[in-house]
Amino acid sequence: MHHPPALLRSLAEKVGTPFWLYDARVIRQRIADIQFLTDSEGVQARFAMKACPATKVLREMLAAGIWIDAVSGNEVLRALHAGFSGGHHPPAIALTADVFRDNALDVIREHGVLPNIGSPGQIADLTRAGYTGPISLRVNPGFGHGHVNACDTGGPSSKHGIWHADLLSTKDAAARAGLAVTMLHAHIGSGPQFQELHDNLTRLAADFVALLPHFPDLTAVSLGGGIPHNYRDHGAQVPMEPLHELFDTCHRRLCAAARRDLRVEIEPGRYYVAPGCTLVTRVTDVKQTRTNEKGSGATFAMVDAGFVDLVRPAMYGSYHAIDIVGRDDEDPNMAREPIVIAGPLCESGDIFTRDDHELLAPRQLPRPVAGDLLTLRDAGAYGYAMSSNYNSIGRAPQLWLEESGVVEMISRRETVDDLLKAEGSWPV
Repeated sequence: MHHPPALLRSLAEKVGTPFWLYDARVIRQRIADIQFLTDSEGVQARFAMKACPATKVLREMLAAGIWIDAVSGNEVLRALHAGFSGGHHPPAIALTADVFRDNALDVIREHGVLPNIGSPGQIADLTRAGYTGPISLRVNPGFGHGHVNACDTGGPSSKHGIWHADLLSTKDAAARAGLAVTMLHAHIGSGPQFQELHDNLTRLAADFVALLPHFPDLTAVSLGGGIPHNYRDHGAQVPMEPLHELFDTCHRRLCAAARRDLRVEIEPGRYYVAPGCTLVTRVTDVKQTRTNEKGSGATFAMVDAGFVDLVRPAMYGSYHAIDIVGRDDEDPNMAREPIVIAGPLCESGDIFTRDDHELLAPRQLPRPVAGDLLTLRDAGAYGYAMSSNYNSIGRAPQLWLEESGVVEMISRRETVDDLLKAEGSWPV
């Protein structure tokens, strides 16, 4: 999302850099896309809130009738803080996990959220915790694809879910523990192409049809998330109409096979928020290395954002479009050259322009100068959510741009006092 240079410069003067800027219009349009997919009766959307757990974003989902998929006890508590209700009627919050840690079991028991378990041993965990409500089983169907190779969400190399051959024995263990399985869930990832997503979802629905006779208490089937966002080409986004038809068809097939009404769920995360946030940073210097026997030289634009803010390029070699604010607007024919964008951290890997082989991948950009603002676009999914305090740096502020043009700060810049407040000395 391009924002007027004057707006970005004004905000940078007021709050400093780096900062995150959410665009309400873009996020609401993505929510509307998902509402279109689920406008058939019996199809329900959730938001995989790990992608962007900001209270402001959660309240947008709540207002749109979208439920929550949480992955930790604290995510459940954040959803409750935003206004979502616990309990099983309806199960508006599900907690998906392969391991229960920290307060997860207490939260499940106290707030009645639906546990969606991905490991057979979690049956015993729930029993020991005194939980007696319904559960969901997350199955690894043996196939799937993440948005990058490091993120397989289904198949033999994926840690997620109960292997499909072990599903019925896990169901029997749940029955012995008095836990009714009311939902089957799988998340097979987006894959790089729409057709792969379509084919995998069709295959997954067929697998669920075959399982229905073994699950008499089933009230819902979740097809997971995985609706992709194209970071490189906004003109090549997922077509909604074929997906709408697919989910409607899956719902009808599953209900017909079960001979009763079933709820079909989807739970996108990335799709809702990826294009709705921009990370704004400032260029502090431009410097060069020279070619020698160890490699070619490069031009480095040093910026004040790093992988403490946006870790995806360092972790996955992920691509985010980069703009030098105002430069292209001033002269669209301005000369470009290969520029490496590097951050402030004491880490060689603190580079925003890398490929998935961890090699430098300079961008063709107008040559920046110190003081220029630079934007990293499509940073709404797993941007602020995965930011950290490495190097004792406080998280950058989050700003929200309303459709009216009004901007508000929805989280402030963290201070060293924020970082130190959990430290102390207590007897164990």
